Amino acid sequence: MPNQRDETADDSPADLPCLEKLDSPTGSPPTASLSRLMELENCVSNLSLAHEIVVNRDFCFKPKSPTTDSLEGRVTEIVHRAFWDNLQEQLNSDPPNYSHAVILLQEVKTMLQSLLLPGHVRLRSQLDEVLDMELIQQEVDHGALDLHRLAGYIVNTMASLCAPVRDSEVRALRDLEGPVELLREIFRVLGLMKTDMVNFTLQSLRPHLLQQAVQYERAKFQQILDKQPASLDNTTAWLQAAASEEESASRAQSESPSPDSRGPVSANAVLNRAYMRLLFWDPQDQKYPETALMDRARLEALGQRLQLLVLEASVLLLINAQCGGAIFSLQGFVGKLRQSVAALLEGSHTREADLKGALLGLGETVLQQVNETLSGQGGAALPQESLDLLKGQISELWKHNNPVRTLIGGRVRGFLQALLQGGPAKRSPELPSPLRLVSAELADMGMAFGQVVHFNRTVFGPFYAPILRKLLFPPGEAETGEDSR
Repeated sequence: MPNQRDETADDSPADLPCLEKLDSPTGSPPTASLSRLMELENCVSNLSLAHEIVVNRDFCFKPKSPTTDSLEGRVTEIVHRAFWDNLQEQLNSDPPNYSHAVILLQEVKTMLQSLLLPGHVRLRSQLDEVLDMELIQQEVDHGALDLHRLAGYIVNTMASLCAPVRDSEVRALRDLEGPVELLREIFRVLGLMKTDMVNFTLQSLRPHLLQQAVQYERAKFQQILDKQPASLDNTTAWLQAAASEEESASRAQSESPSPDSRGPVSANAVLNRAYMRLLFWDPQDQKYPETALMDRARLEALGQRLQLLVLEASVLLLINAQCGGAIFSLQGFVGKLRQSVAALLEGSHTREADLKGALLGLGETVLQQVNETLSGQGGAALPQESLDLLKGQISELWKHNNPVRTLIGGRVRGFLQALLQGGPAKRSPELPSPLRLVSAELADMGMAFGQVVHFNRTVFGPFYAPILRKLLFPPGEAETGEDSR
């Protein structure tokens, strides 16, 4: 065994650790090299970042600032305090020691140069002239360094380069007198300015990135697939489940009840059903399709908005049934009611117990607002029997098989499916009457969902095609058909 282990080690790349279990009687060779895993991780990271930049219009980089109560935050604070305290001691010594200060000035100069645009020729020349490090070192050697003058020039340069949102912070630098505190704040604000410049560059390049995004993401995913051939297993299972559902639905709509009869199932219908399944994905299910992983957070957020919207529309439908449609025409009633519904149901739909409690409280709030609105308009109050019935109906919405909730959920899903079938270029389908009070939110959600689906289908369509071809047109089926003829 020692000889075998030595031979294996000799054949392995030098950068690989031994992945063999020490207590294993036979041992097993490593399945992938460390360098290959790092390449795969880097490829996935680049793909995710590029996708987020293209899809998320609000994407931006933010300065990393660990919380003060975390271990990283405490260590960072201790190290920074020690650094600036050491600089203070050097400047307070007699004669002052400017060795660290000169290094900081060089770093400030480098950061300012990184903020300059190609057109800043004069400013670049002036920066090289004022922050001439050789001249500054000579001034240090002769005890003639004027640190406040240099700091003043740096602040003025920052004021001419910063975004308007940083004007107040740069202006506050002029009120600082201590050189250590001033340098520390200069570095902090320069860090923010560098982040602003990166985000500005991203926004400027975004139209150009959009033109290349599809080909780039497709090529990157192909690289991942080459390194990890099993990267489409979950996607295949996801499409297979959608195809089975679509075939069952098509068979149910056909005239023949025979289980062998199959309706016309198209790849487009299977894909639409598959995308709809992502809105109702079980959070505990880890077999999420690989091609949609980068949009999982977005799709889960849309799914939560969808559930909340279904509950909200269900409550409005119940109120309409008990109070009549005239109450919705009263000024301010719908807006105030919807604010209360959204506030009380927010975050409660993820757990059944929370949803029960929220609906009980919502029933009380709805009855109070209905009575206040009717009495304020001089109308007759609802009978107590109707109020009790309305409260009971609202409290029963926690059940997934509740008729009203099922009806509204089916209408919402039908609207989104019609939206997907129409494509991004066509006009949104007409909303059914129970959903017109939430039409703006539903249309906004449908647009967001449609954009995610359209981009995903455009990028990963070539990967979906062979999977769907095997699912919908198995090779054995064609051979059987020929033999029967």
